[in-house]
Amino acid sequence: MSLDALLKQAAQRLQAAGSTSPRVDAEVLMCHVLERDRTWLYTWGDKMCSSQEHSRFDALIDARVQGTPVAYLTGAREFWGLRLATSPNTLIPRPDTETLVELALSRATLPTGRLLDLGTGTGAIALAFASEQPDWQVLGVDVRDEAVELAENNAKALGITNAHFLLSDWFSALESDAEAGTLFDIIVSNPPYIAADDPHLAEGDVRFEPRSALVANADGMADLLHLVQSARHYLTASGWLLLEHGYTQAEKVRMALSSAGYQNVESVRDLGGHERVTLGRLITAT
Repeated sequence: MSLDALLKQAAQRLQAAGSTSPRVDAEVLMCHVLERDRTWLYTWGDKMCSSQEHSRFDALIDARVQGTPVAYLTGAREFWGLRLATSPNTLIPRPDTETLVELALSRATLPTGRLLDLGTGTGAIALAFASEQPDWQVLGVDVRDEAVELAENNAKALGITNAHFLLSDWFSALESDAEAGTLFDIIVSNPPYIAADDPHLAEGDVRFEPRSALVANADGMADLLHLVQSARHYLTASGWLLLEHGYTQAEKVRMALSSAGYQNVESVRDLGGHERVTLGRLITAT
């Protein structure tokens, strides 16, 4: 069977299973099997598929029909133009989070500085920022050993040397003797912010992602509120805190930042038009 025929058949199966991007999913999985890019696939769609490749592709489509995320099937996801290894131990990087990276870069007005990424996961935010600001020092922390190892491996694979990663429960590692007194010009985080009873947890890719990276107490606000308060002790004078959150939480995050003494508080919309990132500047006397 030709590649085009296989792709058409697979896309129909995925559409019937409820995929919102059946053709793209099929193409990405086929490229993974063939170790080719999509441009090659468009050019050589009339080529025949070997029986071994056919079997591998069918197995991946079967898994995708059951809901397994494409990023877990291929072991990779592109973010900010960077190819990142992924794992079921971490969240899958999403395009909307690039809004957080864009805002962090816009606040990096000094030629050098320090950025902290809390709950770094794959290292997506930290590595995207570090790739654009090679003279800044970037630290990513995560509470999961597997995530720290994955982020470190991603940095090595990409040749990014100004980003480093530590095992830490939010700021806990920064209280050690080695890190004591370290302050950051920018702190960013995409923390857990989904309420435990949110019906979206039973839909789509999030069904397969680690619940600890998704769900927070207090209707999803607990970690956001904790970071608003705790970050004040780790920001430089005039340092920025940028938080990704759910599309209904912007007003609550703005209120929390303002109440905690942050200035220039605002929320910014994501690619879908939802208020997705809220930021504030902690201006303190020096």
